[in-house]
Amino acid sequence: MSHMKASKDDLLKRVKRIAGQVQAIERALEEDADCAKTLHLVAATRGALNGLLEEIVEEHAREHVARPGLSDEERAEGVEQLLEAIRRYGK
Repeated sequence: MSHMKASKDDLLKRVKRIAGQVQAIERALEEDADCAKTLHLVAATRGALNGLLEEIVEEHAREHVARPGLSDEERAEGVEQLLEAIRRYGK
C-alpha cells in the first residue's frame, strides 16, 4: 500500500479519533450513561468508521482498478480485493 503513504498521517489521525470515540462508548457503558447518549456515541463512531472505509476503498479503486497502465491481471486482482472487502463489510 505504498500509494497510501501520501495520506498516511491523515488516516492515522482519523483512526486515533475513532479510538477516542470507542473509549467514550466504553466510558458511557461503565458509567451507566443515558442510553440515548450511548446510541449517539455508537452512531457517530460507526459514521467515522464508514468514512475511513470509504476513503481507503476510494484509494484502492483508483490505484488498483482504475489506474492507467495496469495489466488485466492486476486490474482483476484489484477488483477481487475490493469485492472481498465489500462482502466482509456486508456481513
